[in-house]
Amino acid sequence: MSLAVLSSCALRGLQALCVRVEVHVGTGLPSFQVVGLPDAEVRESRERVRAAIVSSGFSFPSGRVTVNLAPADLPKESGRFDLPIALGVMLASGQIAVSDGQGEPAPPDVQGYVFAGELSLTGAVVPVSAPLAIALGVRRLMPDARLVLPEGCAGQAAMVPGLKVLSASCLAEVVAHFSQAMPLARAAPQEACDAPGEAPLCLSDVQGQGMARRVLELAAAGGHSLLMSGSPGVGKSMLAQRLPGLLPDLSIAQALDVAALHGLTGRETGISLRAPFRNPHHSASVPALVGGGAIPRPGEISMANHGVLFLDELPEFDRRVLESLREPMETGHVSIARARGAVSFPADFQLVAAMNPCPCGWFGHKRRPCTCTPDKVQRYRDRLSGPLLDRIDLQIGLPAPDAGWLELPAGEASRDVRARVLACRELQLRRQGGLNARLGLEAMKSACRLSSAARGLLTQAMERWDWSGRVVHRVMRVSRTIADMAAEPVIDVAHVAEAIQYRQPW
Repeated sequence: MSLAVLSSCALRGLQALCVRVEVHVGTGLPSFQVVGLPDAEVRESRERVRAAIVSSGFSFPSGRVTVNLAPADLPKESGRFDLPIALGVMLASGQIAVSDGQGEPAPPDVQGYVFAGELSLTGAVVPVSAPLAIALGVRRLMPDARLVLPEGCAGQAAMVPGLKVLSASCLAEVVAHFSQAMPLARAAPQEACDAPGEAPLCLSDVQGQGMARRVLELAAAGGHSLLMSGSPGVGKSMLAQRLPGLLPDLSIAQALDVAALHGLTGRETGISLRAPFRNPHHSASVPALVGGGAIPRPGEISMANHGVLFLDELPEFDRRVLESLREPMETGHVSIARARGAVSFPADFQLVAAMNPCPCGWFGHKRRPCTCTPDKVQRYRDRLSGPLLDRIDLQIGLPAPDAGWLELPAGEASRDVRARVLACRELQLRRQGGLNARLGLEAMKSACRLSSAARGLLTQAMERWDWSGRVVHRVMRVSRTIADMAAEPVIDVAHVAEAIQYRQPW
């Protein structure tokens, strides 16, 4: 056999694409060529593959070796092609064979296998980046295939339901499997767990700020975005950091999505059932927040998928960075266009933002005077565009605490608030299959039934503040969550009045 064909995969964002690894060993002057748009990392596989084959006790063919990674118009990156290339070289040179039942050697059947693994010079198969993204893609493209991965990352990939993952620690083990000497072991799924010391913060730490606690509960119950404005030290960051403790655990599918996105950035964080909480600094660039690069990688909004994105000091972010959030907040995903093509990443995040009411921070404070002129205050607030503010469901101002706040009793614990949040979310899922914050216009017609008094109040508010249609719909969604918290099927005037109250950031 002078030609071998194996299967591997390439990644374009979270999307996996099939790659045929075709290896031909022919006569001629000794050479080793890799074609099919390989990048530098793939081209360097020639030296790793040669050394790994020799170190594993096999011989590297002395003829002309040509490796084609098809399709030829798809860019290939990463060292995950080392393992299929090495196996292809050994198959094409006749070094792996099994009996055909008549005593004659025959090449083994490698159809139905997908290979991904980087080789060290000793022949060991070392872990590859983004194993979960590979596994999720293989399950979608070839659900009946067996995926061969390095032992160090096979456990993560084995968590993908319905996929058979085989683990290998060295090239010799893979050769023994196809020589029918010793089969590869099936990888045991890794357990989802949290690192020690990562217990969510408790809402009982917050003393006072009763309205803010109520709004935080509503944000958790309906998945609503939230903007908090207040003087320094009133508890904005403290409240935001306690939101994840009110959210339900992720499902296994959601946890795998989150871990797969982290794997694309090269930062393997394990698989956790807790909702992610991302807190980028206000100096973050558009690519850092939204994603980008020559080879597009996910940004902070995608790393916060199924979780919370907290932007502290919101007006200090660059205007272009803030405006880049508008489309993902509506659609739940972000598309990054580059010369090589477009890549889409999920970005179903819950935005929580905090800001001071003015540049000095003391506007409206009971005891400290503000040193800003009215013009300076307005310019500071104008850093947030109207279209961005329209997309934030809940907007509140936090007052400075009264003297003697240390004597206030501890607030309600997160576990008690979380129980109400979970019950409210369950009600929404039964009714419309999703959270109120994501209600579409058609679903709103049946879910957001208003009493006549509530409709009249909403009409008055719309005329008084000249609200856009988007703002009206967001007030209706918040009203629906308030009614759900009270187990009321119809939105009444008290629910609308409370929702209107939560659109006053200053």
